[in-house]
Amino acid sequence: MKRRVLFYVQHLLGIGHLKRAATLTRAMTDRGLEVTIVSGGQDIPGINIGTAKLVQLPSTRATDLFFKELVDDDNRPIDGDWKERRAEALLAAYRAADAHLIMFELFPFGRRQMRFEIEPVLQDAVASNHRPVVVSSVRDILVAQKKPERNEEMLQRVRDFFDHVLIHGDENLIPFDRTFPLADRIRDKLHYTGYVVDRTGRGAINTGQGSDEVIVSAGGGAVGADLLKVAMAARPLTKLADRTWRVMVGVTVDQAAFDDLATMAGPGIIVERSRPDFTALVTNAALSISQGGYNTVMEVLEAGTRAVIVPYAGGAETEQTLRAKELARRTPIEVVAEAALSPQTLAAAVDAAWHRDPPKNGMLDTNGAAAAADLIADWATAVEWS
Repeated sequence: MKRRVLFYVQHLLGIGHLKRAATLTRAMTDRGLEVTIVSGGQDIPGINIGTAKLVQLPSTRATDLFFKELVDDDNRPIDGDWKERRAEALLAAYRAADAHLIMFELFPFGRRQMRFEIEPVLQDAVASNHRPVVVSSVRDILVAQKKPERNEEMLQRVRDFFDHVLIHGDENLIPFDRTFPLADRIRDKLHYTGYVVDRTGRGAINTGQGSDEVIVSAGGGAVGADLLKVAMAARPLTKLADRTWRVMVGVTVDQAAFDDLATMAGPGIIVERSRPDFTALVTNAALSISQGGYNTVMEVLEAGTRAVIVPYAGGAETEQTLRAKELARRTPIEVVAEAALSPQTLAAAVDAAWHRDPPKNGMLDTNGAAAAADLIADWATAVEWS
């Protein structure tokens, strides 16, 4: 009998959390698990969850970089009635799935604003006669907490509800206690999987798409337009001005902003939406210019392509800057701070990266999806009820 998994994910601004969750979901179904993924963010075209079942909750998104205001599908601030409907919908999805294992992306180390719907599920799960295994799925780096008591709050939730914490990173690069100082107090629950990398687009490598181009990207979300504009302005200042520069615009960027970017493009510049074969494009490319998000950076490094990273630092974000700095110590990449970004500084970084050796495969553990799926399958199989 197949073991059942329920996987909750909530993306609020970009789509990185959803994309990583989709990669993990495909790995779980490949491992023979029956997966239901419950998404609370906007529906994103082209997200590949394989054979898993999708339950789409009434969606919400953040309107600001600090995630202080959340709005519904009609751009109205969410209220108590909306929260009650969402909590009921999530609880119904959990009960319908009858899962042997339930997993929450980022929570309790983030998505605190969604605790109104997550905690009822957790409370039901730990009190059930058919208690599922409860797992947290978290990236390598947490957002720095300005209030120390928040770390204590996270710790207590792990102790109260969670059996395991999957850390999708490489302990040799960035140990979890670097951004969660209380990690040692739950060390028995922590499991490093390695980095999760989407490899679905690699089958298109032999098509030659992106060959010898400069690929400019800012992830699949709506932030990063400044980087794309500066990159187009930097092109004639670089030693790669004779190459085609392909500018990838996130799928959640509105059409007016996309048209604005397309209007700026001169000869030799292609502006298009993010594509599912991004990994093939960047593998064939001469050089990549990107932000420092988890998914994009890992795909670029695994491709072994020369890279310039401009970590996103808007709002309270510290994650991308830390990741970029640590990677720059270990791999031959160039980093430009967002505050220092200009056509001149970006062009200088492009030329510097072009004269460096490309990154080598094997510098980091990037087998995180398969490793996580193996652990999840083992834990779900150990559940005694059917």
